[in-house]
Amino acid sequence: MHELGVVFAAMDTLGDIARENELTRISSVTMRLGEVSGILEDYFADCWHWAQKKNDLLRDSELRIERIDAVTVCNDCGRTYPTVQYGRVCPYCGSDQTYLLRGNEVEIKEIEGC
Repeated sequence: MHELGVVFAAMDTLGDIARENELTRISSVTMRLGEVSGILEDYFADCWHWAQKKNDLLRDSELRIERIDAVTVCNDCGRTYPTVQYGRVCPYCGSDQTYLLRGNEVEIKEIEGC
């Protein structure tokens, strides 16, 4: 379960941000998880809630999760399409010369604190 490692890394980053901005408490965090990042939202949330109980800065914070839809672009025809639905083969021209444009990210989008 790599979600726990991602949660710990995010919490370390949030701690750094809190110190830089002299925050003593973070009330909410919005995380963006890519559709094909390999992070399962339910597992991530479970890990978050377990870890936040051990973190004074985040103890009562609200976790918000947004999904980043996976989009692939075709090098041959230049069109984009939903990755999960069609995979690596372009549904417009049949080319396999494609690459993932977005959807693999894990991002801290927003922090509310005081």
